[in-house]
Amino acid sequence: MNYLEDVPAVRRIDTDRDDLFAIDVVGRVTAADAENLFGLLEAAYALHPKIDVLVRLIDHEDVDWADVSDETLEQGTAHAVEHVGRCAALGEPNWVTNAQSVLPASSAVELRHFEAKDEASAWEWLDARPLAQR
Repeated sequence: MNYLEDVPAVRRIDTDRDDLFAIDVVGRVTAADAENLFGLLEAAYALHPKIDVLVRLIDHEDVDWADVSDETLEQGTAHAVEHVGRCAALGEPNWVTNAQSVLPASSAVELRHFEAKDEASAWEWLDARPLAQR
């Protein structure tokens, strides 16, 4: 087994906004990564009743949804509707249409896709900046 296989596919991005949940999604997302992501979101919801989200896809391969429990997916969707205001999807593939089809028609969540070259526009739309890595 290659030790790089254990590197999480979901990585937090530090930002200048406490109520912005920003992540990089790198490569293939396993069921464990997806479960971890839902846990991180729950922690963000506990700190802030309303958050914005930025998801930056980097060399994205796919997501192993088959092994994520239906209960986790249902709760994740319900909590997103309750807590997320805006969500910027950055990079490819553009999953915004699929996400919108899962959300209830009455959902107030604003989803918007930005191409990787338009990253600055995504940050501007969310009125945020990434903090420099230390």
